[in-house]
Amino acid sequence: MASNQGAPPPSERELRLWKVGRALTLAFVAAVLVAGGIFYGLVVLLDFKEIDTAAKLDAKTLFDLVKLSFGVVAGAGALVALVVAYRRQRVDEAGAHREATRLHTERFSQAVDKLGSDSPAVRLGGVHALAGLADDAPTQDLRQTCIDVLCAYLRLPFAPDPGEDPAHQEERHRYLALRAVRHTILRLIGDHLRRPMGTQRSWQGCDLDLTGVVIDGIMSFSGAKFSSCMVDFSGATFSDGSAHFNGATFSSGIVNFSGATFTGGTVDFSGATFTGALVDFTRATFSGGVVHFDRATFSGGMVNFNAAAFSGGTVNFSGAAFSDGAVNFSGAAFCDGAVYFEDAAFSGSAVYFNGAAFSGGTVLFHHAAFSGGMVKFTGADFSGGMVHFVDAVYSGGTVDFTGAAFSGGRVNFGGAVLSGGTVDFTGAAGPAPNELLTAFSTPGSATVVLPPAWLTPVA
Repeated sequence: MASNQGAPPPSERELRLWKVGRALTLAFVAAVLVAGGIFYGLVVLLDFKEIDTAAKLDAKTLFDLVKLSFGVVAGAGALVALVVAYRRQRVDEAGAHREATRLHTERFSQAVDKLGSDSPAVRLGGVHALAGLADDAPTQDLRQTCIDVLCAYLRLPFAPDPGEDPAHQEERHRYLALRAVRHTILRLIGDHLRRPMGTQRSWQGCDLDLTGVVIDGIMSFSGAKFSSCMVDFSGATFSDGSAHFNGATFSSGIVNFSGATFTGGTVDFSGATFTGALVDFTRATFSGGVVHFDRATFSGGMVNFNAAAFSGGTVNFSGAAFSDGAVNFSGAAFCDGAVYFEDAAFSGSAVYFNGAAFSGGTVLFHHAAFSGGMVKFTGADFSGGMVHFVDAVYSGGTVDFTGAAFSGGRVNFGGAVLSGGTVDFTGAAGPAPNELLTAFSTPGSATVVLPPAWLTPVA
């Protein structure tokens, strides 16, 4: 959370005010020193001659001295008034802060009570009340507290969908109503993450703990009309703090991160399960921070990284399992940072890197296992950076580099093991990747298709 930890709140600063006597003494001494310094500066500047000690004190000079004395007394009085007014202002500000905090606490308690109501409509009111409190919170800590409660509500267990059996109609209506409350919280989070950081209603920089939540943007047909319930984080900015989706389940519908920006902090999808939803990161920008998908399970639905830009930071798919559905990196640009697929298992999914551009940074498939499904690098451009398939195991499925261009950078297949499946480099351009011919020289029962130009040196 991006809060100013070094500065104490106004209520604490007010306790550190100096005593009136000490403050007045120091202020008066400072004023005398400043006045003396100015007088001395003027004397030097105007080059006054030494004062004649033999001169007589006439009436005009005496009157001027009296006026000066009264001026000093008036200035001292003004200084006292200024110090007292300053202290009063500080005390008033501290009192206003305490009052605002007290009112916030009262509203907070009322909103939380609503969230615990048996009525879904009252709960919905509590959600909006807490979101409004977060917007009006006098400190970042109080804003974070409101957000924590909303996230905690999403983490609470809930009864599953009882289905459309008429015998369970009442239970289904309640399930749908409570699901609407959950989706309202997710919508409000997305809305506030789209607001520029520093504005009053922005939640950028706050922590989000959605560990283990079930995100089910259910899609349904109603008569001849198609309706979808989409969880919308499109255009959101994750620039600070942390957002935890680890262990979350994306089971159906649409979860939209298209155009989102990940520039700092940590976004954690580690251990998440993608079983049937469309999770869309199209044109998302990963330019800083860390995004975790390690140990995630892609067992259905589709996860889209089409035209995403990986220009900095770290995106980690280490240990992820791609067993069904589709994951699409087509048109993605890998130009900086690091993307890890180490120990990932590709056993049944269709994973597309078609037309992806690897021009910088690091993409690692160390020890990845390709045992089924299809991984396509058709038309991919390897022009820079480092892409390593070191010690990867190809035992089934298809890995397709058809039409790929190897024009620069370092692509390495050192230690790769090919015992089954198909690896196809038909129409690939440029020199063969490092150690590719050595790794695939004894393919066993596998099918390896290499361009003729790559085979000539081997003979």
